[in-house]
Amino acid sequence: MKIKTLTINAIVAALYVVVTLVVAPFGFTNIQFRLSEMFNHLIVFDKKYFFGIVIGVLIANFFSPLGWYDLVFGVGQSAISLLIVILLSKYVKNVKVRMVLTTLVFSATMFIIAWELALVASLPFFYTWLTLAISEFIVLAVGAPIMYYINKRIDFKKIIN
Repeated sequence: MKIKTLTINAIVAALYVVVTLVVAPFGFTNIQFRLSEMFNHLIVFDKKYFFGIVIGVLIANFFSPLGWYDLVFGVGQSAISLLIVILLSKYVKNVKVRMVLTTLVFSATMFIIAWELALVASLPFFYTWLTLAISEFIVLAVGAPIMYYINKRIDFKKIIN
């Protein structure tokens, strides 16, 4: 991996952590408005952002009140979702459609976090999945146009290559 790619991924990870910690009270519960999740849309522009996003989630989850559970389930959910989006991106070339897919994939895979919260906090699985999926959907749906327009200015693909 090139130094430039590593540096950009380090910046993405750092931004993910900072934005997560700023809204921490709303980022680790059964209704997660983790604004940093909008960085998941970077995967739409280039799969090289995978490591920056996953490492950002890993570091942010060290601050989770759920401890090691969030390290396993949270990082796992992000990695699985990102890999699904990378796979789907091979067949879908339109950036806006990819952003819709990212939003839907991440919202659907929140069952992994619902499972975690059912195990750790005895929260009801299906209701928790619903609240998590809705909050994830809102963050990613609002984040998609933001990331799209930022990309118009700075070109995420060009930056990491």
